[in-house]
Amino acid sequence: MTASDEERQGTTALVDRVANTILSLRGQRVILDARLAELYGVTTKRLNEQVKRNAARFPQDFLFRLTAEEAAALRSQIATSKRLPRSNRGGTRYHPFAFTEHGAIMAATILNSPRAVEMSVYVVRAFVQLRALLASNAEFARRLNELESKLEHHDEAITAILSTIRELMTPTVRKHRGIGSTADLEDTNEER
Repeated sequence: MTASDEERQGTTALVDRVANTILSLRGQRVILDARLAELYGVTTKRLNEQVKRNAARFPQDFLFRLTAEEAAALRSQIATSKRLPRSNRGGTRYHPFAFTEHGAIMAATILNSPRAVEMSVYVVRAFVQLRALLASNAEFARRLNELESKLEHHDEAITAILSTIRELMTPTVRKHRGIGSTADLEDTNEER
């Protein structure tokens, strides 16, 4: 294996690792603050401090805070502990921030550390990878729907053909006059 192959494999593994931290919330792909801080090599507290200091750089489509219900639903998935009622230790005081793709890139610029800049490239690649995967799934779903609608029309046509064949296979019982010397003349008189 060449050095470039090893580098590509390392890059792919890192992009996959970042992609695994991306969640879907409110119809958007996001990374929670704790995961982004971990990727950028800073504490969550430091990341959130910088976000607050640079609030003008984070409009709503870059960053939003999770609601209590969203945080509770994700608590078991993201392995955060609940803050104990009468304790000063453990857990988080505030609900996590969720960074969209643009918010994650902006966070790298405000942290201004070499690791954050380096990792922001992988974050972008992970979002692009997920977008491509979703697009291919959407294309697959569209084609499946087309195929299904074609089959529905074919099913109707096949059913009609089978019905016609069954009708042709089932002889209709009609009374008709015999031909030749075996004809029963009494039957013919009753029909007229």
